[in-house]
Amino acid sequence: MTATAGSPSASVPSPERLAVPRTGPDRGTVPPAIAGSRPGREIVRTAISVAIVAAIFGFALPRFASYGSVLSSMSAMTWPQALLVGAAAAVSMVSAWIVICSVLPSIRLREAAVVNLGSNAVANTLPAGGALAMGVSWAMLSSWGVSMADYVLYTMVSGIWNVFARLGLPVLALLLLVTASRPGVGLIVAAGVGLALLTAAAAGLGLLLHSESFALRAGRALQRMVAVACRLARRPVPPDVAGWLPGFRGRAGDLIAARGWRITAATAASNLTLWLVLLACLRGLGLSQAQVSWQTSLAAFAFVRLLTVLPVTPGGLGITELGLIGTLAAADHKASTQVTAAVLLYRAVTYLPPIPLGTIACLTWRHAPALIRSSPRNAGRQRGPAMQRDTADVIVSIDQKALLRRRAGGHPTGS
Repeated sequence: MTATAGSPSASVPSPERLAVPRTGPDRGTVPPAIAGSRPGREIVRTAISVAIVAAIFGFALPRFASYGSVLSSMSAMTWPQALLVGAAAAVSMVSAWIVICSVLPSIRLREAAVVNLGSNAVANTLPAGGALAMGVSWAMLSSWGVSMADYVLYTMVSGIWNVFARLGLPVLALLLLVTASRPGVGLIVAAGVGLALLTAAAAGLGLLLHSESFALRAGRALQRMVAVACRLARRPVPPDVAGWLPGFRGRAGDLIAARGWRITAATAASNLTLWLVLLACLRGLGLSQAQVSWQTSLAAFAFVRLLTVLPVTPGGLGITELGLIGTLAAADHKASTQVTAAVLLYRAVTYLPPIPLGTIACLTWRHAPALIRSSPRNAGRQRGPAMQRDTADVIVSIDQKALLRRRAGGHPTGS
């Protein structure tokens, strides 16, 4: 999975990718403007990802255990152990769908499942899958009546909360690990970095939501940073970047006030159930608490989640496996084969299932949409207080000021 399963798309997308270029006479919106890269850069990025994955699976992992011994360890699992792993993976998958429903209350659980599986199938297979996954999720959600403004809000808020969880996990893991053993230097450093970044990010978000002057200063700073980035990339600078933050500030504040505790609980549950899949795999492969404690497994999980905040390979492929095996095998060198088998099993049950399931979800959405949503319904009908405003009034787009000026002048906006 991308959002939850060791993955990738946990980083917060930039407003440039989510900006709405324009609204038409029918008051519709065009899909998110996914910033395109030059073909040469995509080829280089793909080649680097393939080289990293090949080096890890071809040279690094066999140093811990041969693939033959790993398969032998997996085949020794009993049916109850295998069922426990499968049940944990299923619960983890469903928890990711609940996160979507917590941010978008108009979306049903089965619709959230289709969005999550479909976007993860793309993100887990393509080097630049994160951007394409955003397009897939937008196409599905918009077909069910979710406005672009709501989609931008959903993507930004869920992304920010996911980053908060990744930054906070190392701190929690460190506090728990000291009850079982002496934490390593790497975890202490990761916890310190995570705590510092989490404190700074939480303070920044709080100021952004409660201080209009801070939001204006942050908007101007964002305008300058985007301008520099666009000049380096030789792309045109989007107008009115400074207007993104104030628009996001108002809507995000309403959403967090109405559903903040649900989003927080769902995000925490999603991350913790994913760790429980890893723990189930470790216990299923016969690793006891004395060999690899649950505190150590949580610490390794937290360290790797922080390490993969920036997706270098699709779904963190290779990097996640190497990070987990290296950290867990250090706890008991004699159990390196079982550790390697447990980590590869964990990745198999969390990384691979969304690919075929997501393909089926996309085909169902495309050719048999009635199986997902039997009766078309305006997504705004079930919106909470955070979603009550009219889309044209709050849309987060690079044309925001132009829309307001046209309204002030009495010109129609397509309503």
